[in-house]
Amino acid sequence: MTPHRTLVVVAHPDLENSRITAQLTAAIKDVEHVTVHNLAAAYPDRRVDAAREQELLRGHDTIVLQFPWHWYSVPGVLKEWMDQVLTYGFAYGSGGDALHGKRLQLVISTGGPESSYTPAGHNRFTMAELLRPLEATAHLCGLDMAQPLVLHSAPRVAADELDRHAARYRELLAPAAVAGR
Repeated sequence: MTPHRTLVVVAHPDLENSRITAQLTAAIKDVEHVTVHNLAAAYPDRRVDAAREQELLRGHDTIVLQFPWHWYSVPGVLKEWMDQVLTYGFAYGSGGDALHGKRLQLVISTGGPESSYTPAGHNRFTMAELLRPLEATAHLCGLDMAQPLVLHSAPRVAADELDRHAARYRELLAPAAVAGR
């Protein structure tokens, strides 16, 4: 039996100077059957090799999109990847069933506190509401969307809380946890 394979698509424009995304990436780099794929490093010119990316997606059962929340959306590098890789005939539309039945996991960090993502908060909307476009994308592509793993107040999070969050992330991707879904 083939083991469950997970592809982690890391979408940070400057991972080397990141505190949160870099630590989360380091925490999962040696998890068995997990492939970590840094988009900014793979495509510094943003010229995505769509065929290569589609093969990566085909070869994995769970797709994790790991990114910092930028202006109520994904960073530009991830948006460009989505535009170039999740194409008609591959991810949706006639014959576009390559991702059907795979799992989509979002791993997100935000700058604001969780309280700012409420109807009465600074951002006026919940994260669930703001993530609707990604949920719609998952639905269109036939992906089963998991409950997002969100770290709020990333710039101000204490080191011990970041360590706990990284451990939760690692546990989420561990083969035993993934196999039980």
